[in-house]
Amino acid sequence: MTSPAERYAASRRRAAESANFPRLDDFALDLGFDLDDFQREACQAVERGSGVLVCAPTGAGKTAVGEFAVFMALSRGGNTKCFYTTPIKALSNQKYHDLAERYGADKVGLLTGDNVINADAQVVVMTTEVLRNMLYAGSSALDGLAYVVMDEVHYLADRFRGAVWEEVIIHLPSSVQLVSLSATVSNAEEFADWLVTVRGHTEVVVSEHRPVPLWQHMLVGRRMFDLFHDADAARKHDVHPELLRHTREQLRRMEMGDRTHGPGWNGGGRSGRNRRWQPPLRFDVIERLERADLLPAIIFVFSRAGCAAAVQQCMAAGLRLTTPEEREEIRAIVEERITAIPGEDLTVLGYWEWLEALERGLAAHHAGMLPAFKEVVEELFVRGLVKAVFATETLALGINMPARCVVLERLVKYNGEAHVDLTPGEYTQLTGRAGRRGIDVEGHAVVVWSPEVDPRHVAGLASTRTYPLKSSFRPSYNMAANLVGSVGIGRARELLESSFAQFQADRSVVGLARQVQSNIKTMEGYGEEARCHHGDFDEYFGIRVAIADRERAIARQGQAQRRAETAAALSRLRPGDVIRIPSGRRAGLAVVIDPGVGGFGEPKPMVLTQDRWAGRVPAGDFPGLVEVLDRVRVPKNFNPRSPAARRDLAAAVTATGLDRGEGGRRNRTRSGAADDHELALLRISMRQHPCHQCPDREEHARWAERRHRLERDTDQLRDRVAGRTGSLARTFDAVCGMLAARGYLTASGEVTDAGRMLARIWTETDLLIAECLRRGAWEGLQPAELAAAVSVAVYEARREGDERANVPRGPVSDAVDATAKIWAELEAEEASRGLELTREPDLGFVWPIYRWARGETLEKVLASGHNLDGDMPAGDFVRWARMVVDLLGQISQASGASEAVRATARQAIGVVNRGVLAYNAVA
Repeated sequence: MTSPAERYAASRRRAAESANFPRLDDFALDLGFDLDDFQREACQAVERGSGVLVCAPTGAGKTAVGEFAVFMALSRGGNTKCFYTTPIKALSNQKYHDLAERYGADKVGLLTGDNVINADAQVVVMTTEVLRNMLYAGSSALDGLAYVVMDEVHYLADRFRGAVWEEVIIHLPSSVQLVSLSATVSNAEEFADWLVTVRGHTEVVVSEHRPVPLWQHMLVGRRMFDLFHDADAARKHDVHPELLRHTREQLRRMEMGDRTHGPGWNGGGRSGRNRRWQPPLRFDVIERLERADLLPAIIFVFSRAGCAAAVQQCMAAGLRLTTPEEREEIRAIVEERITAIPGEDLTVLGYWEWLEALERGLAAHHAGMLPAFKEVVEELFVRGLVKAVFATETLALGINMPARCVVLERLVKYNGEAHVDLTPGEYTQLTGRAGRRGIDVEGHAVVVWSPEVDPRHVAGLASTRTYPLKSSFRPSYNMAANLVGSVGIGRARELLESSFAQFQADRSVVGLARQVQSNIKTMEGYGEEARCHHGDFDEYFGIRVAIADRERAIARQGQAQRRAETAAALSRLRPGDVIRIPSGRRAGLAVVIDPGVGGFGEPKPMVLTQDRWAGRVPAGDFPGLVEVLDRVRVPKNFNPRSPAARRDLAAAVTATGLDRGEGGRRNRTRSGAADDHELALLRISMRQHPCHQCPDREEHARWAERRHRLERDTDQLRDRVAGRTGSLARTFDAVCGMLAARGYLTASGEVTDAGRMLARIWTETDLLIAECLRRGAWEGLQPAELAAAVSVAVYEARREGDERANVPRGPVSDAVDATAKIWAELEAEEASRGLELTREPDLGFVWPIYRWARGETLEKVLASGHNLDGDMPAGDFVRWARMVVDLLGQISQASGASEAVRATARQAIGVVNRGVLAYNAVA
């Protein structure tokens, strides 16, 4: 309880603040809640006319600062504008609705790739790319712009799109106040220092405080344990002793093969051996949360298939989390939201199963879902009608879906290339969803225990606040064309060197140079220890290093020779050959379906194994010669997608009577080192050297080896210093050299007509598209054919496939081949200049978009995706199709394209925009 004097002092302070910050006082009156200290401090900075960087946890209320900038623009009236930028369209749509509801639809607009609503309003919500494009085009919409809010500014670390944030920050007029909202990052001061260099005075407001406290737990079997005993233990990372005792007991039982069938144990065999831990069933987890009053909950599964399977498991168990009244409300909302989706597509989309799950209070949420379905799930969850959502980590990216509880099934996720551990930053982002401000007194994060999960590791994730913001900025062809066109080549280089990427690189150079000097001193000490009175030990050690290098080179030559022999043997295979795969995941007998020798690189035969798996196997799975053991007949029109066809052919392999486990013949060859003349001379030189007779030779060698390793590391550090100093400018020069060689820039650095066209192509493969348009690769195509041809420049498979997708014969095939040929030329020239900017065209979306543009049904379209594991997910189809439409829109306005191609692009947009693609989230 405060004293009267303290209350009086506080009232005097508030009165003074009201006098100094009258607009903040007006803004706060309409909020309906008191601003936190960090919100008030940041808003005061905005009213003072300063830029501000706000770093605070998810759910802390950072957006109040952005909304104050909106309020400031509206209160100033006239032509004063505020742009509110977000990283994703869904978040833009959500923020547009929020602001339009608060200030009126006449004062708020929306600009995304899909929607244009009231674009001339005082306040416009947009994706960050839209603002970047405005800045480069010199749009008149920038007139009167006073405030820009960059929500989720930590997206500049995104390796695919992060450069856009830096481009906007660098190019915004200096008169614009920038309000940057970020998740908690550990290098906020460094980021703010950079903002000061490019934007002028910028205040930093950092808050670690969560308005709703977060409690950490672990679920072991059916028992829930607190991760920490109390707040003091959490600060020290001290795991709750009872949790440690219980998990150790579980591990002890597992190691001893305890035959007591406790929850989570799955016995195997009569002996009780091979028993493995089974995590608690998902419906058990949900019921456990419901009993503890921890719903609504988000359960992160990190797998699309896992999300769908989790919903199915809960439904099969009869789980129901809703009342009859809630079920009626859910059905009414769903039926209202899906009216735009054609009835014949609903069954294909699994609508009825999805609706039944929703009515039970269950849902999945992932990028493979139809956007309309995802939006309904989000709305029902926010309304408290859906109680449990099984989601991938994409849900954590900006969408406002707070929950009372967040559950992590695993602490490992697939990042597109490999399975990796969650970082502390990712853990914080995911668990930050727990705890709804104004609804929940506290939030809860639950990690499901398994033998691979150490509670101490979870404690480290939960307690660590190291989430550094690292720039992903790099020059692109489009960026170079825009920069040179707007400010000239000299000023463009200076702007690039003012990027956050170069700022971080230059700072890191100081530490690297310091390390180089330290290493030099250490090497001098090692050199003294290695000194030998018999002779020059440096010379002697150099001979030993040369011997080791030569032995490695001979070994590599032998491996290369064996690989070449394997490739030659694979190239001789024919359909129907029965072979043995000696190693790898698919080891065993297999029949060749397609030899796979038509493409680039080593042969990758498509095979069917005895286990009925069909796919391509790499040459690395054949360490020795490939021997044809038998032959079976492969049907002419064999379909590897058909389970029945795979079963019949696998049975034919088994009928050969060959032993699947028998090893192939191994050819032992004499080591090449035994006959190498150069190696023999080096060994003679070593034995004849005086230091070879030293009794302390090996001790000297150990010190020399340490110096050798440190010298190698120091050389690498020097290379890194040289590489980072002016690295972006060098890359920019290489990009400009490439553009000049191809006619997009003149020799004097002026942008040509072709360069101006390139400056308006906004995709990752910008130069490839520009070249295809200039060289007529897509001329003479019908609308559906053009949509199919351009899809190779935007589509990118989630996982790298083993085989090249086929495409429709005729004009589409010719256009795709021409595109691939142009890409090969670009890649070769990029390699000669040290660039890696243009990725290889991906043919995996050609058939789906071609069939869709021709008017075929959604069922046939999804079945035609290049995916042996099943149909293409509807959400993926819609996302990629919209990207194709966006590119077609750019082509329809491209000055360097022929009038025929531009007209065809406009027609293609019309035939693609139908059915599920015609759905508009804002309309």
